[in-house]
Amino acid sequence: MKLYCDEMLIGLGRWLRAAGYDTKIASSGMTDRQILDEAVDQHRILLTRDRKLVEFREAANTVVLLECNTMDACIEETSHKLHIDWLKKPFSRCLRCNTPLQAAQPGHYEKLPASVKKCVKELLYCAQCEQLFWHGSHVDRMRIKLNEYNRHNG
Repeated sequence: MKLYCDEMLIGLGRWLRAAGYDTKIASSGMTDRQILDEAVDQHRILLTRDRKLVEFREAANTVVLLECNTMDACIEETSHKLHIDWLKKPFSRCLRCNTPLQAAQPGHYEKLPASVKKCVKELLYCAQCEQLFWHGSHVDRMRIKLNEYNRHNG
């Protein structure tokens, strides 16, 4: 399942990426037509809170309209409507650009702060935006949230 979040759902999009879903997030300033066309062309499910997007002819098979107003409500509604497994493949995609992460090469370790080098066992790398990722306390906190989100699926 490939997903697309409009500009209103950037936070949801990042959490879907954290769960391992291929999730594009609309660029700032894109029109509804551009977003919908891109979602259709890329065979993505478009998540939105924008009621105008469901008025387009192509929306019927592409757009999932969310009624939520808070992140927790968006997580719950998305969980119910799309049966999201929030533990699908956690931390396997770049949160910034959506690229699948790969194992870092030895040279990447040199870019880490000295305090981090000592405790990092596994380092992941995004070939697109060159971001480095490692398991820290933030990952533990995010994993707790993903576990909580998975409970919404019953």
